[in-house]
Amino acid sequence: MKLLAGNANQPLASSIADYLDVPLTRAQVRRFADNEIFATIDENVRGEDVFIIQSTSAPANDHLMELLICMDALRRASARRITAVLPYFGYARQDRKTGGRTPISAKLVANLVTTAGADRVLTMELHAGQIQGFFDIPTDNLFITNTMEQDIRRNYKTDDLMIVSPDVGGVVRARALANRLGADLAIVDKRRERAGESEVMNIIGDVSGRACILFDDIVDSAGTLCNAAEAMMNKGAASVSAYVAHGVMSGGAFDRVDASALKELVVSNSIDHGDKFSKSSKVRCVSVAPLIGEAIRRIANEESVSKLFD
Repeated sequence: MKLLAGNANQPLASSIADYLDVPLTRAQVRRFADNEIFATIDENVRGEDVFIIQSTSAPANDHLMELLICMDALRRASARRITAVLPYFGYARQDRKTGGRTPISAKLVANLVTTAGADRVLTMELHAGQIQGFFDIPTDNLFITNTMEQDIRRNYKTDDLMIVSPDVGGVVRARALANRLGADLAIVDKRRERAGESEVMNIIGDVSGRACILFDDIVDSAGTLCNAAEAMMNKGAASVSAYVAHGVMSGGAFDRVDASALKELVVSNSIDHGDKFSKSSKVRCVSVAPLIGEAIRRIANEESVSKLFD
């Protein structure tokens, strides 16, 4: 097995390597003066089972091109199998036509990854489960529910919890966590007028006196979470926290969360934000290195990945 890391999330790649006790493959991913990306693999990978770890987070296009170019280099170096490990799959929110003459960019990116040389894909908490079908190669979608459940049990009393879905589309995800914790479920009814902007319309469920935990897959500008937290506090909630798989945290999201009614926002380290987590008073991070590392080990050993979620 060989592990290769792009520049998107070196800390996570190093943590995965530590979990597996496998060193990262020596490689160089750099740019020419005109910003073209160039990759060199500095070790022999002929006949090897190679896992390239690269989130396609901001700057999404640069990190996506790094991934494609590295896979092309591995394919031309005669790697036996190439697995694209995408802790965060960018463009996942463009999974359907939202109007006339609009693209389905998630399918386009899936085609690019396949054409560049990936033999299989390992990703985590896809925005929509059907994106697995966009790939014409084996694709494993990991779920973060177990990881978040363990953190909630360490930090919250479970007898007064209420798990809240921030929209109707996330009910299945929130219900899975609620069932594991033996908690009740509530839903935020919202209207989204345009991308990045939403208005909370109603809270479905009695949150009065409850410790509420919003559970979602992506937090981008954090506007929806902050609005939902304020609405639930106005309905009498004892406290409102949020657990989210992917902390995109674009624009002033960190400041917005720090100034909001949220008790805390917990995200995974699928996206690297440097020292911003330590500077925030309310945002903290949990590691998914053991989850992804164990999935990589199982794939390399031809074992079941789905058994992780039994």
